[in-house]
Amino acid sequence: MIASPKKIIDPAAFRGRFEACAPVLRDAVTRLAEGVKKEGGGTVRALLVGGAVRDLLLGRDVADMDVEVYGIPAQRLQEMLEQLFPGRVYLVGAAFGVFKIPLDGGHDLDVSLPRRESKIGKGHKGFTVEGDPTMSMEDAARRRDFTVNSIMADPLTSEVIDLFHGIADLEANILRVTDAEAFGDDPLRVYRAVQFTARFTLIPEQETLALLQKMVTRGDCDELPKERITEEMRKLLLQAQQPSRGFALMQEIGLIARDYPELQDLLGVNQEPDWHPEGDVWVHTLLVLDRAAALIRQADRGLLDDEALHVMLGCLCHDLGKPITTEVIDGRIRSRGHEPAGEAPTASLLARWCFGVEAERAAIVVATEHLKPGMLFRALQEGKMTSEQYTNAVRKLLRRIHPVSWRVLVTSAEADFRGRTLPESSDPVYAAGDLFIQTLKSANLEHGLPRPLLQGRDLLEIGIPPGPEMGRVIRLIEEARDKGEVKTKKEAEKYVRNLLYHKILIVKNT
Repeated sequence: MIASPKKIIDPAAFRGRFEACAPVLRDAVTRLAEGVKKEGGGTVRALLVGGAVRDLLLGRDVADMDVEVYGIPAQRLQEMLEQLFPGRVYLVGAAFGVFKIPLDGGHDLDVSLPRRESKIGKGHKGFTVEGDPTMSMEDAARRRDFTVNSIMADPLTSEVIDLFHGIADLEANILRVTDAEAFGDDPLRVYRAVQFTARFTLIPEQETLALLQKMVTRGDCDELPKERITEEMRKLLLQAQQPSRGFALMQEIGLIARDYPELQDLLGVNQEPDWHPEGDVWVHTLLVLDRAAALIRQADRGLLDDEALHVMLGCLCHDLGKPITTEVIDGRIRSRGHEPAGEAPTASLLARWCFGVEAERAAIVVATEHLKPGMLFRALQEGKMTSEQYTNAVRKLLRRIHPVSWRVLVTSAEADFRGRTLPESSDPVYAAGDLFIQTLKSANLEHGLPRPLLQGRDLLEIGIPPGPEMGRVIRLIEEARDKGEVKTKKEAEKYVRNLLYHKILIVKNT
């Protein structure tokens, strides 16, 4: 992995970036820091810590902030917070002094004492944690996972405190553990390394890489709850512009081989060079993920947050059926039937996380249908299908993928098209997707499937009694509609009467 150096604005410019934050967040932090300062003493101070400082140095938007308070006992800190933010203070950890303060506009302010952690058992929760207001800033910063997260800043003086050279690592695009011994105590940090690598375009330095590999090899991650892993994977998929970097790191440290056989199977599965000159299925999948990450950020696509996640998961899984279907036929590499073959490995992979049944359904739809927009487009272009037949096929496809959004399928199909190194993959317009969307609009399908041609009351008038039979008849009508056999309500009524007359459809009156 290659990353060009970043230019970090001089830490002296921290004040301007802090002042540019959301006023409700900036003012809350300032009010807290001023209140702490009034307590007196040179060791009493409130410092911004963690991701907010890192992101401010990088010029990124900051929605939430963490503040560490030194020199004040937990009880006094709680009293002060309740005075400053009445009715908004929630105690998260009484033993170690952690408070959450929700602010207007969806912002959060987390306030804590410096924390001392002791390893007492295995896994992510095998710690005792104790708040220690007398802890030194160096010891407090040392417990943070990476140097880029160990930077502190004083919101009143704008002093940037960088005890472990995190700024230099940010500028050099280096991911470095702050303290190797402490880092190895928490296996979740393996996944944090994965998503940080992708989100901030960082490269683990050799000692950090060796430590990650060691933790994976000895099975440290085996005891992590799926929920915690899922949240780190969510950040990787949705917050990184190049999620491929995270997955490449997972492969490099052995995490893919150990825990994700469905992805491991993609490595070394060759593809026909005429269609996929970029390499094997693994390489293609990583390219598709990066293309998808760019597409979900395009506001005019109208993707909801859940739909953006569905696209990313679908693109990750879209070719999982290739390892069991790829073969050489007449001297060419084929993967016939890889779409339906992708359903089982997609379900298996997603069972390792907990994104939910809707996300699983969407990923399976993408895996099993991602070629369809392109296939339908080519059939129309080659004269194998009329415009009317194309529209009917699109409506049938919408019905098949329901309730998954067509936006998820079309965006995923475009990412697949662009995740190759063919010249046409860089065309400004994805013609198959444009035609699909234009057809949806002209057929009034853009907002979902149209109402059935006949409703229950219409069937009653024809002689279909209430009950399950009505649903079956409506499905028959809609299938006929997809084939172009009926187009209007009148034609649908005639269709049902013909079925009854010829006793193709037999109903029992109740």
